[in-house]
Amino acid sequence: MDLYAKAQTLGIQTEYIDGSGHRRVTTPEALTAILDALPPQAPRRIIADPVVVRGGQAAQTQLSEAARLPVQWKLANGAGVLAQGEARERSVTWPSGLPEGVHRLQLSDASGSEELPLLVAPQGAFGGEFDRCWVIAVQLYGVRSARNWGIGDFTDLQHLLELAHRLGADGVGLNPLHVLFDDHPADCSPYSPNSRLFLNPLYIDVEAIPEFRVDAETKAALAPLRSHDMVDYVGVAAQKWPALRAAFSAFKANPGLGRWQDFEAYRNEQGTLLSRFACFEVMRHKFNTPWWEWPDEWRQPSDAACARLRRSRDSAAEVEFVEFVQWTADRQLGACQALAHKLGMRVGLYLDVAVGVQSNGFDAWNEQTAISRHLAVGAPPDVLNTIGQDWGLAGFNAGGLEQRSFEPFRQMLRASMRHAGAIRLDHVLGLKRLYLVPRGFKPDNGAYVQMPFEALLAATAQESVASRCVVIGEDLGTVPPGFREQMNGWGIWSYLVMMFETDDQGVFRNADYYLPNALVTFNTHDLSTYAGWRSFSDLKTKRALGIDPGETDEGRWRALGQLDDVLRRHDIHANDFYSVASFLARTRSRMMAVSMEDLLGIVEQPNIPGTVYEHPNWKQRLPVSIEHLASAIDVDALKHATRERSHT
Repeated sequence: MDLYAKAQTLGIQTEYIDGSGHRRVTTPEALTAILDALPPQAPRRIIADPVVVRGGQAAQTQLSEAARLPVQWKLANGAGVLAQGEARERSVTWPSGLPEGVHRLQLSDASGSEELPLLVAPQGAFGGEFDRCWVIAVQLYGVRSARNWGIGDFTDLQHLLELAHRLGADGVGLNPLHVLFDDHPADCSPYSPNSRLFLNPLYIDVEAIPEFRVDAETKAALAPLRSHDMVDYVGVAAQKWPALRAAFSAFKANPGLGRWQDFEAYRNEQGTLLSRFACFEVMRHKFNTPWWEWPDEWRQPSDAACARLRRSRDSAAEVEFVEFVQWTADRQLGACQALAHKLGMRVGLYLDVAVGVQSNGFDAWNEQTAISRHLAVGAPPDVLNTIGQDWGLAGFNAGGLEQRSFEPFRQMLRASMRHAGAIRLDHVLGLKRLYLVPRGFKPDNGAYVQMPFEALLAATAQESVASRCVVIGEDLGTVPPGFREQMNGWGIWSYLVMMFETDDQGVFRNADYYLPNALVTFNTHDLSTYAGWRSFSDLKTKRALGIDPGETDEGRWRALGQLDDVLRRHDIHANDFYSVASFLARTRSRMMAVSMEDLLGIVEQPNIPGTVYEHPNWKQRLPVSIEHLASAIDVDALKHATRERSHT
């Protein structure tokens, strides 16, 4: 079979039209690299894609023309055979009453057999128990307080929830809280995680650990960290990690009442995943090289090797320390969501989920079938990025996920939803297709690889209902026809950014244009703040960095005029941010996010895509401490703007 034909059978789109209208064809060299990086997968003859059986609907699947009738089928899970039968026509009607979950479907005909997943899913994702509400979006690292260690922490988050509740909001939205690499604290992008299954320990309030006592030397070191306008991640890590070790030693020596039992309960809850993560971290520090260069014994996750490491005198305490840190982070974050529930907040925490992981991190090591370290998720060339984008992140692949019955994807969702009332899936288009760039090739030499979209939506619905967590898909950019309809049909909400909601003439859409099942916001962390947008500061900053902002000053003046027009059409006659919030509050969209940067009139945006060191991405701290936030916000104006969707 020719290279391009083989790629086509595996769902690899070898040519496409880029954002500038140019036809792009993946080179044979790049295509070979992509094929080599994917797990071996024979094309299926009988049923091509994973089967989805949806609650409350008649379930029937067509057999392909290549199937030789009759076809025997058997549905199994860990408990044994659930159902079996024989198809004498080119369709199978699945029995009703199948248990929800992901099962293995075995098919055979005269030419051979094959196996694939069958998902039994609820009708759709959890829809939330509210009509319309709003949340405050905050970059947690940037929160100042009189007591934190130079970075916002989970105690600050409790105070933010209390403030949000007083203002009438139903939750707080946050940047991703995924664990990064503790030995590279300066690499602080929350969207480039070590793992999406565990939490960033820098958000722990060490002083809230019952056994910990802060010493005078540490106290003296904290003052300069608190005074900086940027988060000094290296300085913060230099204080927090020794403090966490001291807390662990004190815990081991004399744990508080019931705390050892709770630690054991957490370890049992998390099971093999936590044990593997802890062992991975210990090995990562020991070898100090990427995992694919480790000794053979450790290049693949091995529970036997982990068990030996846990018994080793040299490493047992280190493994337990990693677990202690994750337990502490989990319980502190869990206390935040418990507080939100106690306050009666209808969302509580709204958490963000990164689109991929670092190839040298835990998830890529632990899931080498479902995640390929040789392929980076990115985007094809467009008007603003003429050579395309390589985000340097490894993503899931279809064949590996299907072989693993989608468990890695479901684990990621479960971890993200554990303490959340809503989550946002970054670049949700990746559930349908991912633009993958093989390592060593330029971003314009990638290819779109199809994903099992319906099955991933079904798995998302399963986890969403189980966790009672609303799912929002970040569906910005060029969206394939029918994508939003299919996503929304499964109860996954859209993400509507007012900045982009204009017609071809640049006229802002009216409030009634916005979808009900959606989160609506003026901007995102990757876009200008409202104050920056009105002052043209974002355009000036990008030009000074040599980045084409994709907009002229004249175009911005037109946009400002169009904003005034849409506000006036809705009888709003000012154009400050509270006026914009008032407009957004009138939309039908069931959730609205208002950023803390906009409430405080901050000009600089948290992140400028396409920059790494040129701009202080993910470092800026709020100009006022949490103790003074309420007096820095025009509370009356905010309450008036959000009165239609406020809980008070």
